[in-house]
Amino acid sequence: MKKLVIYFSRTGENYMSAGIREIPKGNTEIVAEKIAEITGADLFKVETIKEYPNDYYECCDVAKEEKNTNARPKLKRYLDDISLYDTIYIGYPIWWGTYPMAIASLIERLDFSGKTIKPFATHEGSGLANSVNDLIKACPNANVENGIAIRGSDASIAQDKLASWV
Repeated sequence: MKKLVIYFSRTGENYMSAGIREIPKGNTEIVAEKIAEITGADLFKVETIKEYPNDYYECCDVAKEEKNTNARPKLKRYLDDISLYDTIYIGYPIWWGTYPMAIASLIERLDFSGKTIKPFATHEGSGLANSVNDLIKACPNANVENGIAIRGSDASIAQDKLASWV
């Protein structure tokens, strides 16, 4: 069976260990590409129709509002079928203690029965937060394994850590 990496990532202003920085490629995307390279997995990028603000603080406000209202942002495209995959890596930045609601917009539409989910997150201090428990609730018929948290500012140098984890 094949492997799949589903991920949400954001460019623009991001909080990093050195403060807020403009990044041309999202940290989670960097990690997702490394996982795909290591495992030979297919990639699926979750993208919202309405883009998040480039400004870090404005984006935080939107993300908080989405979480508080249990929003499901509309996506540019959806996966209809994951039956060809046995292992699915799901990646995201940690927003307000869990994955972004854009991830929920996709995973709630899919049947993860019998699938192995390997979560990964980028963060700047919160680790995986509540995201793994939230994935277990959202995908009750899947085997959700221990995830890995990569500090966003270390995404570009995480190859060895990721290779050991996958």
